[in-house]
Amino acid sequence: MENSLSEIHPLEPFFPKGAGILMLGSFPPQKARWSMDFYYPNLQNDMWRIMGIVFYGNKEYFLSETKKAFDKERICAFLTEKGIALSDTAVEIVRRKGNASDQYLEVIKPLDIEKALQFLSSCRAIVTTGQKATDTLLELLPVVAPKVGEYAEFDYLARRLRLYRMPSSSRAYPKPLEEKAAVYGQMFKELGLL
Repeated sequence: MENSLSEIHPLEPFFPKGAGILMLGSFPPQKARWSMDFYYPNLQNDMWRIMGIVFYGNKEYFLSETKKAFDKERICAFLTEKGIALSDTAVEIVRRKGNASDQYLEVIKPLDIEKALQFLSSCRAIVTTGQKATDTLLELLPVVAPKVGEYAEFDYLARRLRLYRMPSSSRAYPKPLEEKAAVYGQMFKELGLL
């Protein structure tokens, strides 16, 4: 089913004061798949399991007591403490098929990355969490794509920044959860968060 109606991003960026890292996905899934009103809301997405493994050795750390949703308050407190900002590379999209797959997302309006980085004056690393996010960001910044799990350095707004390209947290990305967590863990070690 082809869809030509555009969607505006339903969430405000999460920019805690003093954040040193900006993590960018592409765009949220349809609301029917959300378990909370926040980034990576789909229970089938492993981002919060990855973070639980990396920082707490427990893939269920960010699940609610019922295990049927993620715990937004715990996630926000964690991100604020660690200085991790979240947003997506797309502000407006068209879903070419009625699902959340990045390959069917057409970006109509990308994130204003200059404005985001001006607001996040302490940011020293941008992290993309999938191919669509990486491709969209590469059109906006003077940087060459790093390999998955690695980073490239570049200068922007009188700042030296790193762009990390991380594996997608979607289960459609063919890599076991523990392997994805190891790649994310290495990045957070390099950035001094572990």
